[in-house]
Amino acid sequence: MPHSRMTGLGYYVPENVVTNQDLTQWMETSDAWIQERTGIQERRYFTYGKDTNASMAAAASRQALERASLTPADVDVVVYATITPDYYFPGSAFLMQRELGMEGKPIIDIREQCSGFVYALSIADQFLKSGMYRTALVVGSEIQSTWIDKSTSGRNVAVIFGDGAGAAVLQATDSPDHRILSTHLHADGRFAEDLYVRDPGSSRPDRAATKEMADEGGYNVVMNGSAVFKHAVVRFGEVIQEALQANGFQPGDIDLLIPHQANLRISDYVRQQLGLSEAQVVTNIQRYGNTTAASIPIALAEAWEQGRVQEGQLLCLAAFGSGFTWASALIRW
Repeated sequence: MPHSRMTGLGYYVPENVVTNQDLTQWMETSDAWIQERTGIQERRYFTYGKDTNASMAAAASRQALERASLTPADVDVVVYATITPDYYFPGSAFLMQRELGMEGKPIIDIREQCSGFVYALSIADQFLKSGMYRTALVVGSEIQSTWIDKSTSGRNVAVIFGDGAGAAVLQATDSPDHRILSTHLHADGRFAEDLYVRDPGSSRPDRAATKEMADEGGYNVVMNGSAVFKHAVVRFGEVIQEALQANGFQPGDIDLLIPHQANLRISDYVRQQLGLSEAQVVTNIQRYGNTTAASIPIALAEAWEQGRVQEGQLLCLAAFGSGFTWASALIRW
């Protein structure tokens, strides 16, 4: 049975840097308040007329394909994760496909929030292991700056999120040593309303989107921060241990942990529980904020650029997000 191996990584972040100080023009907050709660110092916002969800994904994908010495024509399937598509439908994956000239190639368009990239990676991995496809493009892309409530009442959420895209190329391999070892996916819909955007929704009367919904704040992100934090620190640890145990490893065997960039306090807590050093964990939330489905591929691509990802290393990807969803992937690079 073939396996799958990452052969190219890429990312794109908008040029528009928004610092914590910049946010004070919209809400009552401060750099110290934001850093104490999240660890974030700045984030990127898209530029209207220049960036779209799909164009950012295309830029990240081009870079990943180039680093894999491939072209868009070499891709057999695209798995694209986002919760902020350019259109209500079809998904942004189709727009990226058009931009890259990949007409006719199948697309899997998923919404798994902050766990989206790991879910997408797992789907692509199954396609390659089954022998159905040989090359997959896995993408996470988000524009969240237009969804958040930038008033003081919405600051607990608004200070967290940023925009960006990341991509990875997966290719089938016969090597037992350099491959995705396993992926592990979970969800629990009992807590769906602890982190969600209610509107627009098809189960509403009349039109799916109305002025009344906007006036009532139905389009704003609602987050029960305490509940999310408590679940995240537990599920992160559980799903990382699950991946390690499935492959006969211990936490100390991890060379590099690339967690979803949700909150620096969460990452630090998980790191300490696993007994890992700061050098063993990739964190870039300080500069990009939480970019949801894009956060892991951005962090992984940056770590690779910096020379932190080396052949033979054991890498663990882990995520937790709305749904609730949580997931992990263990990779021998």
